[in-house]
Amino acid sequence: MKLLTPIGSDTLHLNNRIVMAPMSRRRADNGIPNELVPVYYSQRAAAGLIIAESTVISPDGMGITHLPALYNREQIAAWKKVTDAVHDNGGKIFVQLVHSGRIGHAFNIPGNTTPVAPSAIAAAGTIPTTNGVYPLPVPEALSTTAVRIMVRTHLQAVENALAAGFDGVEIHAAHGYLLEQFLHPAANQRTDEYGGSIENRCRFLLEIMAGATDIAGADRIGIRISPYASLNGLSPYDEETATYLYLATKLDKMNIRYLHLSDQSTNGRPPIPDNYIRLLRDHFRNWLILGGGFDSDKAEKALHTLHADLIAFGRPFISNPDLVERIRHNIPFADSDKNTYYQGGAKGLIDYPVMIPA
Repeated sequence: MKLLTPIGSDTLHLNNRIVMAPMSRRRADNGIPNELVPVYYSQRAAAGLIIAESTVISPDGMGITHLPALYNREQIAAWKKVTDAVHDNGGKIFVQLVHSGRIGHAFNIPGNTTPVAPSAIAAAGTIPTTNGVYPLPVPEALSTTAVRIMVRTHLQAVENALAAGFDGVEIHAAHGYLLEQFLHPAANQRTDEYGGSIENRCRFLLEIMAGATDIAGADRIGIRISPYASLNGLSPYDEETATYLYLATKLDKMNIRYLHLSDQSTNGRPPIPDNYIRLLRDHFRNWLILGGGFDSDKAEKALHTLHADLIAFGRPFISNPDLVERIRHNIPFADSDKNTYYQGGAKGLIDYPVMIPA
């Protein structure tokens, strides 16, 4: 079974091709992962690669409450306990860095500041806050100088991730958050060098990716994108295919370790067409990770027919800390309790049983 075979690069060697996808579990206060988080991730260290949940790069990027972060010493120290626990159990772990952009609210941001975005355009929909549910607000448009500062803020988070012991970093450019907001013409109506053409709308992201590779080395950098997902107010647009092909070509030249495609069809969104995946594959030569609604059979098929290198499993890892062994022995996956995805303490986080010792 190819899914269970090792894969490696010059500096990153994985025991199998099973990836634990990044999933917000919201067991953090003031951006500090609590004492349960090292247990949670170490239980799942048999994955070839863990990509830890969305982790906020700055206070103004905190879109919803109880997300972990990586912008101060206390947060770095807490994450170091997580990476140590995973490494002690033989695993590898990246962290996904995120800024929510306009998908936030002052009530959720430390200091009660207004969310920021490429342009002062609100996303449709509502957001839960500490004071109830509210419509998503009109964000403050970042000035050109502020965009450049935001690049440096991302790069500081990359440095913090390495200080916390992560094996690498995934830049979250998916799901309608800040980086995708810059890519999308409906959210980005800027007239400076960060708006307008495909090249300009991609500039912010590519500056971050270039800086991240300089800091960590290209082999320790990945990116997550979600074409066709239409999340958080970003609908399909005419230049969507051209935008992502341009990005894939540029990222390929940077030689970053992987491109992670997030398919949201199991959440009622349009799927990423197979032909589109193959087209991206033609433009990006390093590892391709596919994620979204996979079981072991679908994963094995995708490795062969779509020329993927790794497959990301999300919800199955919540309720199956021994997912790799269940796949190895063809044991059905246990179901998870949706009521505990984002709330509570140990329940629904670290108390799922292990059927087969690793």
